[in-house]
Amino acid sequence: MTALVVATLSVVGAAVSYGIVRHQLYAELDLSLLREANRVSRQIDRADWVGSGECVYVTAPSCVQIIGPGQIVDPPPGELTPPVSAAAFDVAAGEAAPYFSDAAIGDLPVRGYTAPLGEGRAVQVSARADTVQASVTRVGWRIAAAGGLGVLLAGFLGYLSARTVLRPVERLTRTAETVAATRDPGHRIEVSGHDELSRLAAAFNTMLAELEESSAAQRQLVADASHELRTPLTGLRANTDLLGRDLDPERRARVVATLRSQTVAMTRLVNDLIELARGDRGEHRDEAVRLDEVVEHCVVSVRRDRPETGFDLHAEATVVQGDPERLTRAVANLVDNAAKFSPADGTVQVSLFGSELTVRDHGPGIAAEDLPHVFDRFYRSSAARGTPGSGLGLAIVRQVADAHGAALTVEAPPDGGTLVRLHFPDAEPLPR
Repeated sequence: MTALVVATLSVVGAAVSYGIVRHQLYAELDLSLLREANRVSRQIDRADWVGSGECVYVTAPSCVQIIGPGQIVDPPPGELTPPVSAAAFDVAAGEAAPYFSDAAIGDLPVRGYTAPLGEGRAVQVSARADTVQASVTRVGWRIAAAGGLGVLLAGFLGYLSARTVLRPVERLTRTAETVAATRDPGHRIEVSGHDELSRLAAAFNTMLAELEESSAAQRQLVADASHELRTPLTGLRANTDLLGRDLDPERRARVVATLRSQTVAMTRLVNDLIELARGDRGEHRDEAVRLDEVVEHCVVSVRRDRPETGFDLHAEATVVQGDPERLTRAVANLVDNAAKFSPADGTVQVSLFGSELTVRDHGPGIAAEDLPHVFDRFYRSSAARGTPGSGLGLAIVRQVADAHGAALTVEAPPDGGTLVRLHFPDAEPLPR
């Protein structure tokens, strides 16, 4: 397409150039004829123009013809004079305007100009046009050759340009085919420059990086989930086998209670996995949510499940944009995690002021080496491995925070315990 456009422009340019040169050459010839006619009109009263009684005067380089009444239109056969048309007599009689004409003397082309002289006469000045025609033909061939060369050059340069421009697209295509064939998103495209195709390649690399990270996270999630499910499934199978034996009522009751607790743990783990998978797909609603009401609801719910723990709640009326169900799950996980690690007579402090939610407990706290990993999936610190849980609660909190553009941080206060901050930049406190 590029070569076609350039070739078309080259042909059009050659045609325009030919037209301009042709017009200029004939304009110069016409100007010389006009000057000769003006000279004749100024000198027409001189004796040498009219004394001989002839009607044709040939002067180098022009042929001058005085046209008057009673003359013949065409020269006699064999005369080397341009023909005189009927229109020339109309000019002599004042019935027509001056004009240029093309004629021939044998095979010799001539160009003529006819103008009135007054008193029923006119002058027709003619000159050879073969040199002008030869020049026009010669220039035309040269322009045609230059245009043809331009078309060939346009095709060659268009091909090189297309190959150069489309090389990143070719690399992108090969990379996409490789990724599709190997299912390995670890490939990348070399990016150079800042044009649109470079931006496309950079965007494709970003997409591959996200795909690689998502694939790695998925594999890790499956591996971790398999590991976490293996232990409770083994326990369930062992306890189920025990129920098939002849057990005394007391031991059977203990086995049933254990099965019930294991089933609850399995259900919680599966629900957490479903929540993580749903969050990875980006499924959430976006609406105005009263965050203070969500926090109050979560505190009431956790207090009901953990009556031995005290709660100190201070929440201002605040509105955030987000998914109410997922926000409720995240806040509930924060509060429940704080209550789980609080001492029996401890108090969990929950505060919502402005755009920041803080949850603090006064438990054993988190070791410095564990702080960077507390929000990782299935991560359990050495101090928390003896407590119930799947290790997914805080990972769900981080996922929800990322989905809502919130900043999530964890601190270890000097006086012990753990402090978690959840900052919503778009939160809007309501007037009291």
